[in-house]
Amino acid sequence: MTARLIPDRLATLFDRPGLLAISSGVMIALSFPNSGLSFLAWIALVPLLTALEEASLRTAFRIGFTCGLTAYAGILYWINIVITDYGHLPWAVSIPLYLALVAWLALFYGFATLVARAGEQVGIKSAFSLPVAWVAGDLLRSFLLTGSPWAMLGHSQYRILPLIQIADVCGVFGITLLIVLANVVFYRALRAVSGAGVPYPVKSAVVLLILFSATLFYGFSRLNGGASASDKPLRIALIQGNIPQDVKWSPAFRDKTIAIYERLTREAAKGGVDLVIWPESAIPFFFQDELQQAERIKKLARELSTSLLFGSPAHELRNGKRVFLNSAFMISPDGEVTGRSDKIHLVPFGEYVPLGRLLPFISKMVVDIGDFSAGKRAVPLTAGQTRIGTMICAEAVFPELGRDYVNNGSRILANITNDAWFGRSSAPYQHLSIAAFRAVETRTPLVRAANTGVTAVVDQNGHINTMTGLFVEGFRISDVKPGSGDSIYLKIGDAPAWLCVFLTAGITGLAWVKRRKSGIETEG
Repeated sequence: MTARLIPDRLATLFDRPGLLAISSGVMIALSFPNSGLSFLAWIALVPLLTALEEASLRTAFRIGFTCGLTAYAGILYWINIVITDYGHLPWAVSIPLYLALVAWLALFYGFATLVARAGEQVGIKSAFSLPVAWVAGDLLRSFLLTGSPWAMLGHSQYRILPLIQIADVCGVFGITLLIVLANVVFYRALRAVSGAGVPYPVKSAVVLLILFSATLFYGFSRLNGGASASDKPLRIALIQGNIPQDVKWSPAFRDKTIAIYERLTREAAKGGVDLVIWPESAIPFFFQDELQQAERIKKLARELSTSLLFGSPAHELRNGKRVFLNSAFMISPDGEVTGRSDKIHLVPFGEYVPLGRLLPFISKMVVDIGDFSAGKRAVPLTAGQTRIGTMICAEAVFPELGRDYVNNGSRILANITNDAWFGRSSAPYQHLSIAAFRAVETRTPLVRAANTGVTAVVDQNGHINTMTGLFVEGFRISDVKPGSGDSIYLKIGDAPAWLCVFLTAGITGLAWVKRRKSGIETEG
């Protein structure tokens, strides 16, 4: 029985609806960096919607899941580089872990198509139900099981500045909703033109036109509005040391690591700078304990008369127990440590091993340090008179952290990261594209220092002013004006996306009640 079931499932996957779903997944994957095909997001769901025609609920879920599986298999292929090259695990372990993550994310695509199809069967138009359910799924996956808000459809449009300005009202979710609605309208228009006997989607097209026009009007208004002239810009130097991952934590390479950062910093600071930023774990030892090396770094700040922000592991006592932290330290121009900010959102398997007792064969990828513990709160650090909110590595993909730092007084966001884990893949560019939304949402510029790239400066409108290549030594200098720290999104957070969750629950409940009353067949 089981032997027959697997070929049957594979045959279903590659039937016409399955192939249509796969083609949608391929286009979604190609809409993300670094393909340069972001326009595909606006038509990527048309094959998927074609596959959903007359589908049962079970088939609708399977079609959406197949689309998501294809999309995330293409977007997250680099997970295998992380696991095999740096986690030192065999492909036999890497592939199942990779597929498990891809399947988890694909569930939310299946959830959205299931809700849309259930709504259609009881008279709720997919032009309403699919965008709402898609956003609801994105919000839920952004926090369930530690959260994975990577590569939402709206992120693919990060370079379309007039479009993404509404992120300061509704986050990336508003852009995603617009993209999904556009796909539904295009699909229904194509169906009408093809002579399928369906009416033109006049009402939904008018709604799309109104929303799209309002979005662009708002976007151009924000872009042309200019920035406040009250705050003096900070001249910031971002240092990219390009330290190879395989020697980064080697004690024999410590002196050379510090020498590289000293050399690049002195070169960058020749004309004078207010703040120098080194990447995550630029100091590959405990800054608190290595007094001689710590004095060397403090002396550099005094010599150049600049504030210096850098990443280093840290430790502290909590309830009588020593815990380790992934942290950022700030040194003043006088060479004094003025603050420390600890990473709040840790990466599973990268910084700690979930259920470590049950998975003894899996080791954490950051060697020489025990499992990290999470920081307690978003603590801004101060450079001169300006507060800096420091997001470490993947923290930049979580909008609530950027919001917390700015609400706590930060007027510049700094993302210090080590993307060497990703190799020469598209992941560093995906990471940057998502981080850019933190600037727009909070109207706060974001500066990014990455060990191997991409080091960049993003203004409060999401414009990437300058960026480095991958795996090169270098630095970038920019005059960064502190942001206004004033946006609707800072005040209401993800309330619009939560509204979509409640509407999705309403659609689901209404569909269930009507199906029960009408006796609609659920099998298929």
